[in-house]
Amino acid sequence: MGVQQIVEQLRPRVESSDFGKSVKFDTGGDGVIVIDGTTISTADAPTDCTISLTLDDLEALLSGDLSPTMAFMTGRIKVQGDMSVAMALSQLL
Repeated sequence: MGVQQIVEQLRPRVESSDFGKSVKFDTGGDGVIVIDGTTISTADAPTDCTISLTLDDLEALLSGDLSPTMAFMTGRIKVQGDMSVAMALSQLL
């Protein structure tokens, strides 16, 4: 699955949420996904929080096969910026 397919999968959840912050999933060469409030896109932009991970790890995170806490503790994901924004993502994922 590519970044665009993930965006389309997440779009209904993001648009119907009351998420009030901005977060970027940076998958390196595979691209970025930016959630800003109730909008989602693949256009890079400054955000409150950036989560860096591989595309495979993002897919595993979204499918529930990868624990966000375990991924963070083992260095599979890195968080820059406001950590509380990353923790608030549980309502979307």
